[in-house]
Amino acid sequence: MQDNQLLKYLQPEVISSVKNLELVARLVVEGYLTGRHRSPFHGFSVEFSQHRPYMPGDNLRFIDWKVFGRTDRYYIKQFEEETNLRCHILLDVSKSMQYASDKITKAQYASYLTAGLTFLMLQQRDSTGLVLFDDKIKKIVPPRSVISHLNVILQAVNKAEYGNDTNISMALHSLAEQIRKRGLIILISDLLDDPQALLNGLKHFRHNKHEILVFHIIDRKELEFDFSGDVLFEDIESNDKLKTQPRYIQEIYKQKFAEYLEYLKVNFSNNRIDYQQLFTHTPFDIALTEYLLKRKRMF
Repeated sequence: MQDNQLLKYLQPEVISSVKNLELVARLVVEGYLTGRHRSPFHGFSVEFSQHRPYMPGDNLRFIDWKVFGRTDRYYIKQFEEETNLRCHILLDVSKSMQYASDKITKAQYASYLTAGLTFLMLQQRDSTGLVLFDDKIKKIVPPRSVISHLNVILQAVNKAEYGNDTNISMALHSLAEQIRKRGLIILISDLLDDPQALLNGLKHFRHNKHEILVFHIIDRKELEFDFSGDVLFEDIESNDKLKTQPRYIQEIYKQKFAEYLEYLKVNFSNNRIDYQQLFTHTPFDIALTEYLLKRKRMF
């Protein structure tokens, strides 16, 4: 497949036409690696340890040809794996994630992001687990580092039932009590919850020495609020309805939303929590790069 064809799969709207999550994962990561023009895996997962004589059946790509040139003998390069990263992806499956103002819902975007991140982590031999939650923890997939674990996680994402209100803080506190071994916590959510309670839940993980990466999934309409005419707004989670003309409340809404985003940005930074806003039209390479940068800082 040509480079420009792979790169297009970093675009969420293109990926939305692909129904198979495993294929989505591969296309996103392959497109990302094509865009970087070099693999981000080099130097992350393994370190050179020693040489040993070649034995029949050994993989030829591990032959050290420079040593062969000096000695006229075949030697295999042996590697020592670094300590694997243990990662838990916390995926919000509350009703608000099903909102879409255009072609792709926040839930779809989050599921594609989860697929791409999982594929990338397992390629690096990182132990990867998944937690689905809304107002309670709905499913936990324990971390494993084998590539076959990709299907286990993707099946859980694909079968997720979206429902009930959001209670991120409850899920975070509960999980912080269960996940004791230090690792990376990746939260993927629209963060529609009380910001102070959300912050306290993430601080619980920081108290336990975890690293945290938050991907805040936002629909463009949630930021711009550029609706026109008479509009009936319905709360997806509570079913409350409000009919109004958006032009009368647009400015105050945008002000309040901006204050909310600033609160998250400042307080997450103050507590050493990495925070990345991702709009549903944002290419996935931004998220994958943030993950790799976070991982590199941990080792």
